[in-house]
Amino acid sequence: MSVEHSAVLEGALAPAMNSRLFGHQEAEAFLAQSYKSGKGHHAILIEGPEGIGKATLAFRFANHILSHPEPAEAPSRLADPDPESIITRQLASAASHNLLHLARPVDEKTGRAKGAITVDEVRRAGKFFGQTSGTGNWRIVIVDPADDLNRNAANAILKMLEEPPPRSLFLVLTHAPGRLLPTVRSRCLPLRLKPLETADLRQALTHLGVDLAGPNAGRVLAAASGSVSEALKLVNYGGLDIAEAFEDILAGQGPGSRKSMHKLADVLSGRDSETIFDFFSSLLAGRIMQLAREAAIAGDVGRAERFARLSSSVGERLALSSAYNLDRKQTILSLLDDLKEAL
Repeated sequence: MSVEHSAVLEGALAPAMNSRLFGHQEAEAFLAQSYKSGKGHHAILIEGPEGIGKATLAFRFANHILSHPEPAEAPSRLADPDPESIITRQLASAASHNLLHLARPVDEKTGRAKGAITVDEVRRAGKFFGQTSGTGNWRIVIVDPADDLNRNAANAILKMLEEPPPRSLFLVLTHAPGRLLPTVRSRCLPLRLKPLETADLRQALTHLGVDLAGPNAGRVLAAASGSVSEALKLVNYGGLDIAEAFEDILAGQGPGSRKSMHKLADVLSGRDSETIFDFFSSLLAGRIMQLAREAAIAGDVGRAERFARLSSSVGERLALSSAYNLDRKQTILSLLDDLKEAL
């Protein structure tokens, strides 16, 4: 009943196929022990920045439960999934009848993920529970991430959280819990994951076959901020060059800066540029919020408010650009112009 796994980053593994998790031993121990006690919560909100292992943890926990359906008989720790077990193979091939993975569906016309998890996707969870209600097995829904739920979908999930079926578990992932409906958050037990420490990030990248022995290793580890996905974008998608070009544009003036803006916008709006465009969008949003915080700390209220308004505007314009398939290059140039003006 799981959906097909969405495209993963070059060099990454789909969470259901990843046999290792680094840096979250406390969270793993908590989940294993709460399940074994028989008093675990029916909905767990797994919080933390993107790319630090939330989905991998969710699939590991799901594998643990489906492999040990009686809590009292389950081990007190989560083991690495056995690649030879039927349950592991079913989860890895999206063929498990006891797990539903809700994520943004793929648009058949464009081949790209749609902008939101819709209510139609959530309704699949209702059918999933109905079809499996007589088996007596655990039924697990992974919402990945809940940040992508539109309003109607969030309300539909809320109804299920309020009246969960027996032997059901919701693993709700979020990069930004503050954006979720308060009523959804209140129905879940929060489990906060922190960005990976440098040693854990190195181990995770080594597991994926990424060699950080080169001269840019320190820059990658620093810029990744404890996120495996950010590190992969920096290494495999030219993220370091994008970040350097972005900072040069902000510091530059005159025709040379304008030329650099167009060059960057061309790269970000080219074919198959979705990943690097998302990377740039996060980079832009993070830079603006950093400027807002710095202004607030310095006591410059007017400047802080200006960057806060720009931050809100950037999010809205990027969403509109995606929803209506607007000219991406012009959107990028406009955003860069506004940021430079605010500076």
